[in-house]
Amino acid sequence: MRTESAPGTPVVLEPPVEVMRPAAVPAVPPSDGLGGSGVQYELKLDGFRCVAFARGERPPYLQSRSGRDLAAEFPPIAAAVARLPAGLVLDAELVAWRDGRFAFEELLRTRQDRASDGVTLGLVAFDLLALPGRDVRRLPLTERRRLLLAALADVPPPVQPVLATTDRAEALAWMEQLAATGVEGLVCKAAGSAYRARGAGRLWVKYRRSETLDATVRAVVGTAARPRALVLELDDGAVLLSAPQLTAVQARRVAEAVDGLLGPPVRDPDHGSLRPLTAPLRAEVTVTGRPPAAAFVRLRGD
Repeated sequence: MRTESAPGTPVVLEPPVEVMRPAAVPAVPPSDGLGGSGVQYELKLDGFRCVAFARGERPPYLQSRSGRDLAAEFPPIAAAVARLPAGLVLDAELVAWRDGRFAFEELLRTRQDRASDGVTLGLVAFDLLALPGRDVRRLPLTERRRLLLAALADVPPPVQPVLATTDRAEALAWMEQLAATGVEGLVCKAAGSAYRARGAGRLWVKYRRSETLDATVRAVVGTAARPRALVLELDDGAVLLSAPQLTAVQARRVAEAVDGLLGPPVRDPDHGSLRPLTAPLRAEVTVTGRPPAAAFVRLRGD
């Protein structure tokens, strides 16, 4: 949404904003595969989606997928965004780095634990939504990319632009070369696309090279404030109960996501007392063993 400030003021875009979400695809599209305007291929990183708002004298805002401010949980990133020009808004991935690879699990720990173990945090920007005094979401992606690189040209880590190319072969090579660092795959975007939340699935797609699967959360086990497990439906129709029990951090994030989506408690013959969801929610899981068991990784929506 826009502020009510006068034209030309630095801050023209305030949280929350509705983000573009790529649709999952089974293969990396060709260079003419997203409408004919060309394709920009970006590394897909394993972290938290984060729209970062630099707001001058006011505290920065790090918008999560759900719209919550992550600034208090990630002080080094908040401090880095606070140093950016007032009015700059970045769509980015908040990532953690440890032992030579991206470490998503570190993002689920407390800030004190991360600091004591020397975990490195980063904010990898893949799009630019606003400059000081200017909302740029209607510009084509190629122009927003040029402006993003210019805006971050002299900005030191932990803020940096994502690695991107219009050469499909180069992108596939990057994905293979960097697989050991935890790079998940590629996000592929129509080069001429404006930034809009509606219809993004035809313009932005994601290819994930991973052993994890996507599943639909059908219900939660436990209370609304402290879910213990999830009833998950895989895309092949199999229904599994997540195991092991959700961690405290996972439970908190699930509780935030399902707030307002839970129906009345029911008694399930296989899973006992549970609360069905009234709207679909997607999650990433790992499935192992015979009979299969589903370990919850995180909620999706990127």
